[in-house]
Amino acid sequence: MSKILYYSTNLKSDKVSFRNALLKGLAHDGGLFMPETIPTLTIDELASFKNLPYHEIAFIVANKFLHNEIEESELRKIVVDAYNYEVPLEQVYEKNYIMRLDRGPTASFKDFAARMMGRLMQYYLQKENNKLLILTATSGDTGSAIANAFYGLDNIKVVILFPETEVTDRQRKQMTTLDKNIQILALDGKFDDCQALVKMAFNDHELEGLSLSSANSINIGRLLPQSIYYFYAYSKLCNIKNGEKIIFSVPSGNFGDLMGGLIAMKMGLPVKKFVIATNDNDEVPKYFETGDYETIVPSRNCISSAMNVGHPSNMARIVALYGGEMTEKGKVIHQPDMEALKNDMYAVSINDTETRETIKKVYERHKVLLEPHGAVGWAGLTRYFKQVPNDHNSNQVSVSFETAHPAKFPKEIQEILNFDPELPESLKGIEEKAEHFHRIDSNYSSFKEYLIENYK
Repeated sequence: MSKILYYSTNLKSDKVSFRNALLKGLAHDGGLFMPETIPTLTIDELASFKNLPYHEIAFIVANKFLHNEIEESELRKIVVDAYNYEVPLEQVYEKNYIMRLDRGPTASFKDFAARMMGRLMQYYLQKENNKLLILTATSGDTGSAIANAFYGLDNIKVVILFPETEVTDRQRKQMTTLDKNIQILALDGKFDDCQALVKMAFNDHELEGLSLSSANSINIGRLLPQSIYYFYAYSKLCNIKNGEKIIFSVPSGNFGDLMGGLIAMKMGLPVKKFVIATNDNDEVPKYFETGDYETIVPSRNCISSAMNVGHPSNMARIVALYGGEMTEKGKVIHQPDMEALKNDMYAVSINDTETRETIKKVYERHKVLLEPHGAVGWAGLTRYFKQVPNDHNSNQVSVSFETAHPAKFPKEIQEILNFDPELPESLKGIEEKAEHFHRIDSNYSSFKEYLIENYK
């Protein structure tokens, strides 16, 4: 098999290797990297996943992309080290499940991507004796996952920007209680402001000497690991030899999680439908409905805070995957195949009232505890079943993602259910730790000045 190259969604940069796409983060023309070809898995390969542990499935899937980029022995070490925690599939009723992606070191699904990406970056940097400065914007869980995954790595420094008033105390403390090579910046603004500053820094030629890269889902190194848990869920719940197809409901903000699922489907995973469940930031559901894409500025503040995104970066990738072209600012140059998009995906917006009602109903009826993001996913799946009742039957397998631990949202859980969720080990003792972070203005000149003063 030949090496897979990666092109820019803006179509104005040269194609590069995975190594270059990973370490660069963003293409020279401001676009996002996409694989030129997507490798496929055979039915026999998919069937073999049934009895494999998570890290073995991770190795097989990742190796399809990385076979000419990294030695198999090294890749095996990376996935074993990255995925040393459980990935529970919790039955709610019949064949409808919650997949708990909250058992990693920061109790968030972002651990799946961040841990593998950090280890891949460190592999290349150590091999070449190079260093990187990672810039990352976060609306909640990305920051803590990246801070944890990259903490103490000798060849990497990390700067994380977050909107100060839109993350919970526990989400913030998971970032700000680390130091060493991790620096946290609080912004008086929205997640989209943080993301915009990061993108401007990447396109600023005066900062080229800083060796900048990204750990947001704009980085292809985040997406490939996120395709793996789709394979894992299917393998544990479905029988491919019987032709079973699965429905996934994905709470969506910056759409990296969904993009990982679309990659899995293109690799051969039998997916019947992806339910795209957003909060009140409904630019994508409206795009599916009208064909007109309009960003939301500023993004709307919802209790599912990690999904408060008015223009998901990964929409450019999704549009590209379906034959269209979208700029990084959300302008559609060429429409994708909208019929194919709607055939594969069902987009729905869930407001805060419905999110809270879902947390209450699911706990009272099934004794399953959801947090706001997972509740948006479950409510989206419920809405889909009402729209397509033929898919709501005892033979249809569905999986809705729980993307963060409920203990990260104690205020909401207390108000809705009148108890505090039990803390996972990763959150115990965090309240007493000292915090270290800086506040900066939301204008680019302040951010650029900070970078030059501290890292040039």
